[in-house]
Amino acid sequence: MRPGNGPTRTVPQPPRPALFSGQGLAFVRAGTTLAKTWGIVMQDMLTLAADNLLSPIILCFVLGLSAALARSDLTFPEAIAKGMSLYLLFAIGFKGGVAVATSGMSLQLGLSLLVGVVLSALIPFLAFAMLRVMTRLSVTDAAAVAAHYGSISIVTFVAGSSVLEAQGITFEGYMVAVAAAMEAPAILSALWLISRTGGSADTDQGGHLWREIMLNGSIVLLVGAFAIGWITGPDGKAEIDAFITAPFKGVLCLFLLDMGLVAGRGLRQARGEVRGGVLAFGLVMPLLGASLGLMGAMLIGLSLGGAVLLMVLAASASYIAVPAAMRVALPAANPAVSLTLALGVTFPFNLTLGIPLYLAVASAILGG
Repeated sequence: MRPGNGPTRTVPQPPRPALFSGQGLAFVRAGTTLAKTWGIVMQDMLTLAADNLLSPIILCFVLGLSAALARSDLTFPEAIAKGMSLYLLFAIGFKGGVAVATSGMSLQLGLSLLVGVVLSALIPFLAFAMLRVMTRLSVTDAAAVAAHYGSISIVTFVAGSSVLEAQGITFEGYMVAVAAAMEAPAILSALWLISRTGGSADTDQGGHLWREIMLNGSIVLLVGAFAIGWITGPDGKAEIDAFITAPFKGVLCLFLLDMGLVAGRGLRQARGEVRGGVLAFGLVMPLLGASLGLMGAMLIGLSLGGAVLLMVLAASASYIAVPAAMRVALPAANPAVSLTLALGVTFPFNLTLGIPLYLAVASAILGG
């Protein structure tokens, strides 16, 4: 029928797709917001990573790593390397104790210690499960590696603290105590895993093992310096401030140069041990550990700086205290795998890309 000669027929319209319904539009907006937030996080991470990579601290590590991989004869005398390690441990522990003396005891200190211990005890179970799926490591080797990843790297913690200070971000001084508390639980978790999965552990040297755990030199110095800083407070810091503050970053540069040499040599010597799934684990596990650390920090309300440091601790892997304990508790484990993963893969990743990523993600979620 021609128009104007009769009633107009209404053509039924097909129903609108669900995408354009109220719920669909909300979903699209949420996705757009999430994409923008992730874009900001990535931009911040890349900016921080670029700044971090061009800092003297990281460049010194890269120099050492490159020199070792190129088979240079550059080396540090053992006594000097040990002396730099002792200095850094004392300085970071003392400054943490002074910070607690200034702010006083609080419930959050106890909660932070509790969260740190729980993370250290639980992360080995996640690491062990991932290793059994991703790699062909034996039960004993997987448990040993899991213990390294449940424990912490104090050098990574120091590097993270330096990044925060360079960005003008404050953090809770008692995070040093949290770091010390996260050493031992991972070792106990690894031994429990071995006992339940049929691995081989030396259970006849309990006293020796506890001595290695509790009286490890790094832990004794870190906790002792923390106690001294706590007792003497700001007045004590004023007396030795020129010793523990001004030279700190210079000594850290030299120490990381030596760590780069050690990491490079380890990568060269264990090239056949770390590949495929093992290498992937060394890169993925820090991200999972940092995620758990962020959740723990949000649970107890840590500041942005404190949250980043808890992420760093949960993402790091021990290569000082745990190897000594594993030699006693799991003598059948291959130390080349654990040490190369912790020092040659995870440590460089955290130092160059991990810490900027953790800071960017925590800033986006917590604000700052």
